[in-house]
Amino acid sequence: MFTAVLVSVAVVFVAELGDKSQLITMTYSLRHRWWVVLSGVGIAALLVHGLSVAIGHFLGMTLPQRPIAVAASLAFLMFAIWTWRDARRDEDDEEPRVAEPRFVVFAIVSSFVLAELGDKTMLATVALASDRNWAGVWIGATIGMVAADGVAIVVGRLMHKRLPERFLHYLASVLFLIFGLFMFVNGVLGLPGLATAVAAATGGIAALVAVTAWIRRRRTAAESAPEPAAVDADAAAARDATGY
Repeated sequence: MFTAVLVSVAVVFVAELGDKSQLITMTYSLRHRWWVVLSGVGIAALLVHGLSVAIGHFLGMTLPQRPIAVAASLAFLMFAIWTWRDARRDEDDEEPRVAEPRFVVFAIVSSFVLAELGDKTMLATVALASDRNWAGVWIGATIGMVAADGVAIVVGRLMHKRLPERFLHYLASVLFLIFGLFMFVNGVLGLPGLATAVAAATGGIAALVAVTAWIRRRRTAAESAPEPAAVDADAAAARDATGY
């Protein structure tokens, strides 16, 4: 069992590096508290790898890929709309709101389970459970996934400290949109090349829109700023009135 734990931790941790689940974790950590995100990731890891162990060790079944891809893509598109609406609502408020964790854990768990079903990490867990101790594989795979996604949370929190919160909310919405489109085109239509092109085009359009909005705001701020002569005149008037 101990060997199964160690092997599963190593395999799943390496498999998760650079995987979409790390990007999803980082996206959630841009908007929510780290412990909320990590709790959701831990629950999802237990569920996903428990199912993987059951499939690999007890059932020997395969999962239907297309229905899972449809559900996952629709879920991420819904998360994109939800995140965008929260960002717009924050923009109307004077101070950005802190997202409440009431439904966040459920959203994290559901999105992770849908994203991981049929993923290479799950397939690796199925293979490990077929010839190793099932309990050790379950424990080790869960630890490996949580550890790898914990790295993504650290990266997300560092970004959160250095970048404006509203910008991060919009960024999270765009990332969810890219995930949803990629999963739909790749998993449902079976066109990986087109999926990559659609994801890249969506990211490029979002970047162009962001740069255009930034330039427009800078120009508006420059036009609304008082002229230096007017500032000097106001300062002189203030000195004359106060005698200083």
